[in-house]
Amino acid sequence: MLTARPTDPAGRTDPAAPTEPTTPAPLKIALMSCAHTHAVSYAALLRARAEVDLVVADPDGYGDVRGVRVVPSFEDAWAAWPQGPDAIVVTSANAHHKDLVLEAARRGVHVLCEKPLATNVPDAEAMVAACRDAGVVLMTAFPVHFAPAVQALRTAVADGTLGEVIGLTGTNNGKLPSARDWFTDVELAGGGAMVDHTVHLAEILDSIFGPPATVHAVTNRILHAERAGEGAETGGLVTLTYDSGVVATIDCSWSQPADAPTWGGLRLQALGTGGQLQIDAFAQHVGGPGQWLPYGTDTDALLVDAFLGAVREGRAADPTGEVGLRTVAVVAAAQESVRTGQPVTLTTA
Repeated sequence: MLTARPTDPAGRTDPAAPTEPTTPAPLKIALMSCAHTHAVSYAALLRARAEVDLVVADPDGYGDVRGVRVVPSFEDAWAAWPQGPDAIVVTSANAHHKDLVLEAARRGVHVLCEKPLATNVPDAEAMVAACRDAGVVLMTAFPVHFAPAVQALRTAVADGTLGEVIGLTGTNNGKLPSARDWFTDVELAGGGAMVDHTVHLAEILDSIFGPPATVHAVTNRILHAERAGEGAETGGLVTLTYDSGVVATIDCSWSQPADAPTWGGLRLQALGTGGQLQIDAFAQHVGGPGQWLPYGTDTDALLVDAFLGAVREGRAADPTGEVGLRTVAVVAAAQESVRTGQPVTLTTA
């Protein structure tokens, strides 16, 4: 925290006097778009922080973020303060991430960008390079990275509790998005369920093993085809093979029924020569028929805390933009594998 020393009557600083803490200036943060469902949570968390001055841009008029200053355009958000924001949170449709992030880099503004970082590898590479060259933080919004169960898995693999890890089976299933139709528009989202539900598990695996060597994927439109956008897959299975021989699978589907009590979930089982560990990132809940009442760790809050700390200190924080780029590369390889029917070697590390 910044401190100030008292002065004598002549205005001179007394070096022997005790210092008094001064309050740092509020961070000026613009939340760019309410298109992503996480925008409501991030806005609520930022609004509750005394050290944050928040403005929300809602150019699409979703109207579900309240209690803060809301402006109708991105231009209004950039101009909300005389010298602009210190940081932005990008919660737009995926296809709009690139323009917002590049503009932030041009202005020297730090960025927390919703996942997936971009809809293709070249865009993600351009975003990472621009922020690196500008010297600004680029963090990818993977809240599940901070889940205690995920950290327990990272620790168990690192300290050898499981022995030699042989394989992992991951599941990230959810409801077909309905409140935000852009999720099923391949132009705006970059694809369907495979784009939406591969990157979370790909990031967790990346934090443990690094990038995979090859990616093999299959998809279908068996479920909810009548409601999904044209060409958007609603089910898929992605297989990642690592140089060590470890194989991981990701079940990435919009397979939850519309009347399910919650959107979905994320599970990952690791199998090793010394044991196995199964994690459920959203196990902290109680409920009965048609009810889901979460409690415990708020991973969105931990993500926001990490980002604000990185901005204050001018340092990188995981999951970085580079991590986001690698998960986009996994999705792109999976899409190419679906097109060709063959495993694809990952070329972006």
